[in-house]
Amino acid sequence: MNTSVLFTSMSVGLAALLAFLPILLALILMAGFRWPSTRAMPLSFLLAALEAFFFWGLSGTRIAALTLAGFWDAFGILIIVFGALLIYYTMQASGAMETIQAGMRKVSPDRRVQAIIIGYMFGAFIEGAAGFGTPAALAAPLLLGLGFPPLCAAVLCLVFNSFPVTFGAVGTPILKGFGSLEDVGVQALQQMGVSNPDAAMVFKHIGEYVTLGHLPMIFILPIFTLGFMTRFFGENKKWSDGFAAWKYCVLAGFCFGTPYMILAWWSGPEIPSMLGGIIGLAVLVWLTRKGVCVPKDVWDFAPQSEWNDDWSGTVKASDIKEFKERMSALRAWMPYVLCGLILVLTRVPAFGLKPWINHEVFNLGFRNILGEEGVNSSIALLNLPGILPFIFVAVLTIFMHGMTKDDEVGSRKVSRAWGTALAKMKAPTIAMLASVALVSIFKGSSCSEVLIGGQAGVSMPMAMADFLSSAFAPVWPGLIAFIGGLGSFITGSNTVSDMLFANFQWDAAATLGYTLDQHFVCIAMQGVGGAMGNMICIHNIVSACAVLGLIGHEGQILRKTLIPFVLYGLVVAAVAFALMALV
Repeated sequence: MNTSVLFTSMSVGLAALLAFLPILLALILMAGFRWPSTRAMPLSFLLAALEAFFFWGLSGTRIAALTLAGFWDAFGILIIVFGALLIYYTMQASGAMETIQAGMRKVSPDRRVQAIIIGYMFGAFIEGAAGFGTPAALAAPLLLGLGFPPLCAAVLCLVFNSFPVTFGAVGTPILKGFGSLEDVGVQALQQMGVSNPDAAMVFKHIGEYVTLGHLPMIFILPIFTLGFMTRFFGENKKWSDGFAAWKYCVLAGFCFGTPYMILAWWSGPEIPSMLGGIIGLAVLVWLTRKGVCVPKDVWDFAPQSEWNDDWSGTVKASDIKEFKERMSALRAWMPYVLCGLILVLTRVPAFGLKPWINHEVFNLGFRNILGEEGVNSSIALLNLPGILPFIFVAVLTIFMHGMTKDDEVGSRKVSRAWGTALAKMKAPTIAMLASVALVSIFKGSSCSEVLIGGQAGVSMPMAMADFLSSAFAPVWPGLIAFIGGLGSFITGSNTVSDMLFANFQWDAAATLGYTLDQHFVCIAMQGVGGAMGNMICIHNIVSACAVLGLIGHEGQILRKTLIPFVLYGLVVAAVAFALMALV
């Protein structure tokens, strides 16, 4: 143990307060003082490192090793950001983006409709296939190209990247996040009278309750978000302008929610979000062309000259009113079609490619960094959406869109696209390195020998969860989703939030005397909370800001996404209490 440790034991309350301080510092600096993440996150990381040394008793070498592990994990995230930027700038240079813009205006020039089709439906499909925060990386630039203010595009895509997330990346948050509950879950199902239960049944049962947790917000969130958009980014600053499209939002909810629910209850957690998104997208676009539930009045943003200065950063929204079709719609959309196809083929186990792209020969990483046992970091290179498909498809686009000749849409624009994408990586690199290193220290604090509440090995996030569960035991079902959201805010991942708190939530349910079926409800609400936490997750916000040229606006975005995050949590709390009473 570190000889400079100030306490050999702490109360759970003190430990929880100390653990919360780095998070509070980041919130105050970014949301309160409007500091950019490039300044706020390094300071939060430094505070976490000092606490790990002086209060959790980690050695300096251990903290350095955890920091390096975080840096390597951050590199994987940055590749995703770079790949998304590369696709966007390549398609912009080829004329494909303008063609897509022309096509979308033919479907509907109404910004509310475009926000639902791109942010809600397209984002749900991409999340279901890839995860990793990719909806903001792919959907947000599309909205930007259509003429949405960059700040608005970021908020929309972050908020909509919630209900699909628990089943994102082909079910990874459930299958991997709750993997540690496989044995106790099977035993619980046996005691509940289920014949010959296995792990698949455990995950399917969790997923069924997950759908019920998300279901109300599948309909409420798009209505609220459109109202939010017209209130804060509209010319008239009215909630009612967005709420006027409620029928279209309900239609979108049915288009997505129907296959989503059926697939989750019939097949399990792998494909509900992915197929719900692509089926819903196809049906919704078809119905939109027919004019079903489409608002009669067309809503648009005010001219760019009237926008607030802080709505844009280094990347400006398109201000073209008349778009030309530079190529066929199919050819223009082909990069996105290929991205979706490759993600499906490589992520869905039935196609047999998933073991190949995750093969250890394609893994690059380090074990026992700086000689510290158990401090490892590894990147499955081909499993990174940034490489396969983003960078791969960006290269293919050069040839598909005829960009090989040195003409007006030629190699000069290709080199400019790559150069611009690289130049945009400087600021997010600083913020991402600090924030992911902070996460690494938070998780790595579990090796502490300091006694917290009489127990060793209590990590910083676990100290916060322990304190909250004991302090608010009577209303615990209503807080579970917020704990899951806190986990995603800290770690940047629904999957990691679930891994972090899965056993804790199960044990808390046992301590509180819940029935076995109520145990599964608690676990499901943890998964739902981890998904809604993607709205406020620093990693996702920094990624979206990087793609949209908004580095420095993170606090502004966080202040806005906190509002739907709280709404989401309150609705899920009501569902949790209802389910606990029924099962």
